[in-house]
Amino acid sequence: MTRPIPNILIRGTNWIGDSVISLPALREIRRAFAESRLSLLVKPWVADLFTGADFIDETIPYDRRPGPLGFLQFVRFLRKKHFDAAILLQNAFEAAALAFAAGIPIRVGFPTDGRRFLLTHPLEFAAPVPHEHQIYDYLNIAAQSEMLLTGNSRVDFLKPQYRLPVDGETQNRMRRQLLSLGWVKEHRLIAVNPGAANNPLKRWFPDRFARLSDKLLDRGDCTVVLIGAPSEESITDEIISRMRQIPIKLTGRTSLAESIAALSLSDLAISNDTGPAYIAAALCRPTITIFGPTNYRSICPTSPTSQILNFPVPCAPCRLKRCPTDHECMKQITVERVYMAALDQLGLKEN
Repeated sequence: MTRPIPNILIRGTNWIGDSVISLPALREIRRAFAESRLSLLVKPWVADLFTGADFIDETIPYDRRPGPLGFLQFVRFLRKKHFDAAILLQNAFEAAALAFAAGIPIRVGFPTDGRRFLLTHPLEFAAPVPHEHQIYDYLNIAAQSEMLLTGNSRVDFLKPQYRLPVDGETQNRMRRQLLSLGWVKEHRLIAVNPGAANNPLKRWFPDRFARLSDKLLDRGDCTVVLIGAPSEESITDEIISRMRQIPIKLTGRTSLAESIAALSLSDLAISNDTGPAYIAAALCRPTITIFGPTNYRSICPTSPTSQILNFPVPCAPCRLKRCPTDHECMKQITVERVYMAALDQLGLKEN
């Protein structure tokens, strides 16, 4: 098929980290379908990632009422958009069912989750570049979509363009806010993200985040700002209660766009394996990501400025949400190890 496709719906991924990992694929889809209008359908909590993005014409928040009635109402909304094709980066059954029910004539995606019969163009799983990192799964979707719908593919698997745009006005506003909250401009700004909303086992321990933050603040040349979602405020409060020094608290007080702006200003981000780590890496900020039970080879922040800290144990990766043993994968990552990695990333020497 090589005819023009004026109006394309892209079903994006649901989580912040996955959405950041999909950025290179979205850029390749934009290049491949330069004359098409591209609409990105994503959950509301990731929509701010794409504010000002030059590779998308429209972001549609997938914010529907629960149940069959909500699904049908959203189907009617999509039908009015008259999409010519749907490219499904999300692998769930519902993504294909939505495109099918909306009458989108071309539906491209992996035949996962029992949805092959809903796709007009089920894709092959083998990627041109053998690699287990998820970034190549999304690039593979972009490459096969381009081949199927245009007759050729020029997707670049060797130099993925993962960078994330930042809104300048929001960044300036966040700079002023941080300065008003105590950031000394001459100090290194260190963003610390101690949460992980979708799996408690991915969290390094609050007492260790507290000791690490105190060590950095004790230097006298660093400012620590704690960030995270409103649901993670109790974790931040526990860390602050264990600290001798006083950090800046932004947890639960910023939108996603404001969090992106804060991370863009940071000299270093230290995070568990969750969204802010991926954002910081895509902003090309120095980043340390603490990995426990998850597989950092298949999905991790991707940037030359990103460093991964983990401790290999026989039971990892496990993807469990409750450790049946002693959470050894996290216990063996010491405060001193993270602190020394932070100094190395910052180009500082130990006092």
